[in-house]
Amino acid sequence: MAQRNVVIGSSVGLHARPAALFVQAAARQPVKVRIAKAGSDPVDARSILSVLALDARNGEEVVLSAEGEGDEKALAELAELLQSDLDAQP
Repeated sequence: MAQRNVVIGSSVGLHARPAALFVQAAARQPVKVRIAKAGSDPVDARSILSVLALDARNGEEVVLSAEGEGDEKALAELAELLQSDLDAQP
């Protein structure tokens, strides 16, 4: 299983628009991706409600995990997305 620690870059964290963009990107991946905050259980990254419930804020670290063919590439793409400020993009 591949894992990657990522610091949230969006100024509002994984809320509203940034969460929706992340969930859409996770749904396009060829493997199932999970996301968790330290000390919490991982949730399905394709579930907007689960991602919003994490309450991941700017500067906090989350752990992405995936297993299967293409897992490293999927995590790299999603990590890059999470590290950027998705609120600043038009």
